[in-house]
Amino acid sequence: MDEALSPASGWIEVICGSMYSGKTEELIRRLRRAQIARQRVEIFKPAIDARYAADQIVSHSLQSIPSRNIKDARDILQYADEAQVIGIDEAQFLGPELPAVCERLANSGKRVIVAGLDQDYLGKPFDPMPELLAIAEYITKTLAICVVCGAPANRTYRTVADVAARVVVGGTELYEARCRRCYESKAPSPAPPSAAGGPAPHS
Repeated sequence: MDEALSPASGWIEVICGSMYSGKTEELIRRLRRAQIARQRVEIFKPAIDARYAADQIVSHSLQSIPSRNIKDARDILQYADEAQVIGIDEAQFLGPELPAVCERLANSGKRVIVAGLDQDYLGKPFDPMPELLAIAEYITKTLAICVVCGAPANRTYRTVADVAARVVVGGTELYEARCRRCYESKAPSPAPPSAAGGPAPHS
């Protein structure tokens, strides 16, 4: 959604999907368009996510945009007063108060754009994303590519079996995008491409 913000309007947009599905890329695209439109933008990500940079949202394809680190959803309210557009990445890590914070921001006339995983590595709904999906005006579901068979993928498969915690921040060393069939069958992970010119890994 790239609508201009009118003084009386406010709404919530949710971008959701598995890992490697382009959620953060889409969030960055929308925020950059808001900046080009000279709207006041504030961008947030949870402090737990320090995979690429502490002060930027960074996609797996290494697109980036400056952001603030926050510990929980309430921290957003400290910096949101002057903003017209609020961007939030990795929403699944910001706890049960995030939907109420987003509602408060949208009710005050702000455009709130949220990106996050809708399922955890077990294929279960990843709170608080279901509640955000219920209250959002606009929803975008992104799909990755299954690393096993190449089909559209909407599941995040954890490749390390001896790690049981629900929240474990990581990248390709821990997680793969998989389609429903390859996720349920626990098909073996593909061998890495050879240096002699095998297919390049997807981003």
